[in-house]
Amino acid sequence: MNRDDQPDWMRHQERGNLFWLRLMRWLSLTLGRRVSRIVVHGIALYFVLAASTARQASRRYLARSLGRGATWRDVYRHFFTFASTIHDRVYLLNDRHELFDIRTHGTEALHGLHAGNQGSLLFGAHLGSFEVLRSLARDQPRLKVAMAMYPANARQINDTLAAINPQAMQDIIALGKVDAILTIHSRLEEGAMVGILADRSSGPDQYLTLPFLGAPARFPTGPFRMAAMLRHPVYFMAGLYRGGNRYDVHFELLADFSTAERRGRDELVRETLERYVATLERHCLSAPYNWFNFYDFWDLDRRDQA
Repeated sequence: MNRDDQPDWMRHQERGNLFWLRLMRWLSLTLGRRVSRIVVHGIALYFVLAASTARQASRRYLARSLGRGATWRDVYRHFFTFASTIHDRVYLLNDRHELFDIRTHGTEALHGLHAGNQGSLLFGAHLGSFEVLRSLARDQPRLKVAMAMYPANARQINDTLAAINPQAMQDIIALGKVDAILTIHSRLEEGAMVGILADRSSGPDQYLTLPFLGAPARFPTGPFRMAAMLRHPVYFMAGLYRGGNRYDVHFELLADFSTAERRGRDELVRETLERYVATLERHCLSAPYNWFNFYDFWDLDRRDQA
């Protein structure tokens, strides 16, 4: 993919250093979560001071989700929430689930799908932590969860975390490859739940402009058109970090494409995307520090969305 064809978020260079990421991993596993969280506070402060573009984007987003001007304390809390979810991935990938208070909401329908060996799509966002769900699934061998993602922009983090639990990285489906859709289809047919972060595209896409937190924003239709083609139920999923060691994992049915009429599929794609955006907005308002798009999401003049 040429750089000019890349979505805006992929043109931002990954911050971080492999040495420091590995050091943080060692400190986390050696000192424990409580002590190593002191370092997380320092990391959050560093990015608040050093990442000016991300800081400005955080202020703009928080003003929309909080309904008031964002203070430095708000911006710091936003970065700290993001750093906390990355830090907690070290323990979740290491199957240290006893460290966390994880509460699930809306799982009844998913249990029925799982009992019938029917696959489903879980459409999340850069909201909270998807790793919470994947870690819970590793405790239940019969529960199959895969994550379709574009790994290149966070290669250092992924490589570092893969060293903790290589088995967990086997559940990653790399978007952007020719056979990605076929792999997703195969996993769904096996009865797996396949997660996709649907608030960003991984390449050129078709977009719909919809109201989001008080202003128009463009959302990619690709994941929703794929869901219509694959004909499986689609759920919204979010693992919201609530502070301390608590996560709330939410599931909400968006659409069941397995029963949709083909002639009305385009309309259902739009309705499902509208429902997705409304659900995302509701969770951003209830947990405003959990949304991690640190660029101007409302800039309708970006080259990738022209």
